[in-house]
Amino acid sequence: MSQSNPESYERWHAARLAPLWASPNAHKTPPGPSAGYIWHWAETRPLVDLAFAETSPASVQRRVLQMLSPHAKSLADEYTCGNVLAALQCLLPGETARPHRHTMNALRFLLEGSGAVTLVDGKKCPMEFGDLVLTPGMCWHEHRHEGTEPVVWLDVLDVPLHQNFGTVIFQPGPVIEPPVTMMDAAFGSPNIVPYTISDRRAHSPVFRYPYADAVRALAHAPVSPDGARRIRYINPLNGDGALPSLETSMLQLDAGIQTLPTRTNANLVCTVVEGYGESRVGDQSIAWGPRDTFTVPQHNWFSSRSEGDARLFIVSDADVLRRLNVLTEEVQTA
Repeated sequence: MSQSNPESYERWHAARLAPLWASPNAHKTPPGPSAGYIWHWAETRPLVDLAFAETSPASVQRRVLQMLSPHAKSLADEYTCGNVLAALQCLLPGETARPHRHTMNALRFLLEGSGAVTLVDGKKCPMEFGDLVLTPGMCWHEHRHEGTEPVVWLDVLDVPLHQNFGTVIFQPGPVIEPPVTMMDAAFGSPNIVPYTISDRRAHSPVFRYPYADAVRALAHAPVSPDGARRIRYINPLNGDGALPSLETSMLQLDAGIQTLPTRTNANLVCTVVEGYGESRVGDQSIAWGPRDTFTVPQHNWFSSRSEGDARLFIVSDADVLRRLNVLTEEVQTA
């Protein structure tokens, strides 16, 4: 077909129409994968001390330092990797982060300190090293520090997803009509759940996943095709992910194992819980140690090795892609 004349384009544009055949994006080849990035604990932890000195939850609600992707166009472009936003939140003894709720799903993974608790819809969830605490969308949550030392935890939210969907809702406290919840102990027996469940929402009725349970599960987990051991945090009622839009898992690297490269169109944020090692993300080599956090943007080949046993806590947007039936995952065997 010959190229349309300028008058036709003007008429189309005046009617807010555009010819697809003239679009530069119609058959554009997607760009290559973005590079990964690492936040080393040795560099970020002193900056947490600066946040302690500069402000308090009483004045800013949450004392949080967001981890912004180096590929972000501006500081207002709030994402760490794809649909995942990670941050560091911290409290001093006696401080409280007052209650609120929002449509964004969030999780907390304690990195340092002891004595903090998160209240989720009124349920008290202690926070100890390596514990995962969920604050699902539109659940009331607040943080209290009842201990004697500073605490720092990893925050992860699906903020970019809600920004793209236009579904961001935020509601400050006080708490209004929290739902009835069950004690986590009600779901503590393998393969057995209460006959009557008071809350049938999409998220897990369990809000706290202790690190000791994760370590025990990893010890019995089979080796994955790439050579690592993996566990997934789930909703005990249906086997789905613990949160409906953030997939949470833990990877264990046994001493001396070099994993085979894997690749997915999901975006990963990885936090080192224990151990030292190195990961290959595309063409990069990223050396890591305890409490470091690094990204694996989609479409990168990813492999890891450790100096001894090591564990990585991983959050991704894989479950969103899985629900849309567009998730891809592969292992390079040769």
